[in-house]
Amino acid sequence: MLGIFLDIETTGLDATRHCPIDIAFKIIDLSSGFVLNEYQSIVKQSMEAWQQRDHRSVEFNGFNYEAVAAGKDIGMINQEIVEIFSRLNIQRGNAFFICQNPAFDRAFFNQLIDIYIQEGLRWPYHWLDLASMYWAMCLSQARQGGRRAPEKISVSKNSIAQAFGLPPETCPHRAMRGVDHLLDCYKAVFGIEDWRS
Repeated sequence: MLGIFLDIETTGLDATRHCPIDIAFKIIDLSSGFVLNEYQSIVKQSMEAWQQRDHRSVEFNGFNYEAVAAGKDIGMINQEIVEIFSRLNIQRGNAFFICQNPAFDRAFFNQLIDIYIQEGLRWPYHWLDLASMYWAMCLSQARQGGRRAPEKISVSKNSIAQAFGLPPETCPHRAMRGVDHLLDCYKAVFGIEDWRS
């Protein structure tokens, strides 16, 4: 079973108005922890797209127009991701996307790879989220301890990291830093110590 640990930085929160500007993922063999492939690219956007940005979002990820203008064309990124997924035989049933916020990441991923291409290639359509995994773990631990569900559970990635004594994600945010932090949190939630990633 393969996990596609993915993160995307964007020009804002609204996938109908904003654009992806940084994508990264690591494809991990979930049995061994071996990294089978890793990918990162800045996504080239036009000045028109950049002018639609949400200023708080780009302050959060620290991108400027010069960096975005020097990125790769979406068509090239599309080809590179399709080639990687095809080479590793990424298919539904043998792989899952794993993100912190899959509703967000998937909407922007669909701007890079058309949903009908994904469907035609039978890519996974299940996008799993770390927050739900952590939430389920907290509820399970409470029940096993004979306790009721906690009144409040914070499921932000930095809150999950803090619960396990991990540092917060480094700022400014970049997609590969997000992937690495996601992996650290995932390993902590599941008590994985022997992965080589």
